Amino acid sequence: MQRGILLFLCVLSTNTVSGCELFGRFDMPSLFKEGDIMIGGIFPILIKQILSTSTFDKEPPKVQCEGYDLTQMAMLFAIEEINNDPALLPNISLGYRILNSCASPTNALRAALTLASGAEEVDVSSHCPPAISALIAESGSSQSIAVAGILGPFHMPIISYFSTCACLSDRTKYPTFFRTIPSDYFQAKALAALVKHFGWQWIGAIQSDNDYGRNGILAFKEEVEKFGVCVAFVASVLRTYTRDEFLEVVEIIKQSSVKVILAFSVDGDFYPLMQEIVNQNITGIQWISCVAWITSSRPSTPEMYRSFGGTVGFVMQKMIIVGCTPVLPGVHASTEDTTKRCTGNETLMNSENDFFNVTELRVTYNVYKAVYAIAHALHQLVFCQPVGAQTVKRCLNLSEIQPKEVSKKLQRVNFTNQFGDEVFFDENGDPPASYDVINWQLINGKVQHVTLVIMMSLYFTCSTLLVSHPLVPTSVCSNVCPVGTRKAQIRGKPICCFDCVPCADGTIANSTDCTPCPKEYWSNERKDDCIPRTIEFLKYHEPMGIALTLVSLLGASLSLATMVVFINYRETPVIKASNFELSSLLLFSLFLCFLCPLTFLGRPTVWTCMLRHTAFGVTFALCISCVLGKTIVVVTAFKATFPGNNIAGKFGHTQQRIIICSCTLIQIVICVLWLSLNPPYPHMLFTYSNKIIVLECNTGSQASFYAVLGYIGVLAIICLILAFMARKLPDNFNEAKLITFSLLIFCAVWITFIPAYISSPGKFTVAVEIFAILSSAFGLLSSIFAPKCYIIFLKPEKNTKKHVMGKIIN
Repeated sequence: MQRGILLFLCVLSTNTVSGCELFGRFDMPSLFKEGDIMIGGIFPILIKQILSTSTFDKEPPKVQCEGYDLTQMAMLFAIEEINNDPALLPNISLGYRILNSCASPTNALRAALTLASGAEEVDVSSHCPPAISALIAESGSSQSIAVAGILGPFHMPIISYFSTCACLSDRTKYPTFFRTIPSDYFQAKALAALVKHFGWQWIGAIQSDNDYGRNGILAFKEEVEKFGVCVAFVASVLRTYTRDEFLEVVEIIKQSSVKVILAFSVDGDFYPLMQEIVNQNITGIQWISCVAWITSSRPSTPEMYRSFGGTVGFVMQKMIIVGCTPVLPGVHASTEDTTKRCTGNETLMNSENDFFNVTELRVTYNVYKAVYAIAHALHQLVFCQPVGAQTVKRCLNLSEIQPKEVSKKLQRVNFTNQFGDEVFFDENGDPPASYDVINWQLINGKVQHVTLVIMMSLYFTCSTLLVSHPLVPTSVCSNVCPVGTRKAQIRGKPICCFDCVPCADGTIANSTDCTPCPKEYWSNERKDDCIPRTIEFLKYHEPMGIALTLVSLLGASLSLATMVVFINYRETPVIKASNFELSSLLLFSLFLCFLCPLTFLGRPTVWTCMLRHTAFGVTFALCISCVLGKTIVVVTAFKATFPGNNIAGKFGHTQQRIIICSCTLIQIVICVLWLSLNPPYPHMLFTYSNKIIVLECNTGSQASFYAVLGYIGVLAIICLILAFMARKLPDNFNEAKLITFSLLIFCAVWITFIPAYISSPGKFTVAVEIFAILSSAFGLLSSIFAPKCYIIFLKPEKNTKKHVMGKIIN
């Protein structure tokens, strides 16, 4: 392609010995002034007729100019300032050739080819004017892409004053492209920070259907998505679109729920859509503008304010260029009579044309800086030293200036101009980012561009954005989820659109999800806070604890009272017949059994957990061992009634004590092993209830726990079998019957205890175990000792040896 372009340029213009001969040219009006070094310019002057003079007698001419007219004027003014500056390019005059692109990439391409081909009309006898050494172009990104693509391979330095597409920072494609306006990379960051600052989560976007709009919206989406912002739609506009295409965009806006829309478009592309929006009276939308149209005069009218009032956006910083007066040299002007200035007697008091307002120059100032950047680069190239050096001597002939060398010097340009503004380019040819935040406000019937805040930063950072907007609407796809709910993504919709689903029990809602509470906590009713669970255990002071304590103490008291009775009446036949020593030991063990439930009450600790199970196992083993001894005594006593049977003499008090101690010792050994290997310990049970933590004693070793219970059960079964064997004893000697009955109660209680213990929830598990202990203890106490107390206190006539032994004697 480069070869084709080169061939085209060679055919377009040739240089003969006698002069310049033009084979062909584009019919493009231009502004031209010859100088020692030529600078080209391409500007979108959107008017067909250019006045040949800027002088007037009484009133200024009624011309319909755009802001871009000032940009070309700034270039002429800057060149004139430089030519009159003795320090900058001394004894060297700058010339210019400016063409009109009409804001068209095609025309911009033609203009670039025209500038590259040299002068259009030069007399064959005259010399060829110098070729342009640098080019100031263009306003639109699409135009700049076309120009940079054509002239870049020839190393022509190009400085744009209003092309912001981030794609132009690609040094591999556009190695000699520079600009004095920040890249859209920084504008996208600034716009994203603005959206985040106001908390907008659901926005729409409108783009110019060209490189500028598409690349700008792409960069903006990448930035806002980092903040969780969703873009509901992206619609495209272009000045060449039909009205139906603009109406389609209007329908998209009307059907969407967004309240904030970013318009990343140039004025010419966006204005037809603005007209349709105003015609259909679409209001209530917060518009965000890019730098391309926020300060444009055409849409800044009270009619547009109805729908676009409050528009906020970013612009370059404004600057007042001192001495910049409106001068318009004539077309192809090269004589002094066509560059006359105003006489000074004219008045602009009644003029409201923006063309004459030079107090708020933004884009124009970018052109001004571009010209000075080229001048500084040329100065360093020609004089081999920076501006301001004392000795000024040329080190290069002007005829040897090559665009490639100018580009290299531009890359190293770094100076501060008379306005205190630092001018330099980074490695991508971009300047430092600097923006103002502008807001549309209606003041005295006119739309004013009010500066909300000035941002000055080398590379834009979100922390510098401190904007206070008078009216900030909310724009969300889905409202913030209420307390206790979480976001549930709706399939097929952006992340900002969601349903609100209640959080499950035990979880609380954060910004995006439901977070489980820690084990010791549970969610409150609102599901917005974790509150401590209630710790539950069988307490002394609660009704059930009080009742069980009273029953336990009652049983212990009855045991002691019965022991006192037995001690007082130990010489009576009834007491003697029941074996006073075994009965006393049995009553003592029952006393301990009644006190054992007290260890099950209160907050479980390591010591109480070990004590409660081992105390229960040992005391009941002692109790049943005593019952076993009594049973054996009854059986041997019955056998002794037969002639020649002396078994009773062999089973005396010593043997009874050995049986009781040995049976109890086995249980003690089991408990010691239990405590040594895997003892009981306090344990928090979370599965019983969501809001309650059951604090219980874990048995540690289930095998040891059931071994203790099993051993007591074995002793009870042996006693029951022996007592059953003594069922044929005389009626008056009813000890065996009482033991049999008591053991039946004991076994029934503990057989029913196992399923009740397993199925009881929470603290009721402990209550069931206490109930089983007390029931079995009361069963033994009442069945064995109540009949004897009955005879002692209510039937003393039966408390005789004759009555006790009566049937045996018979």
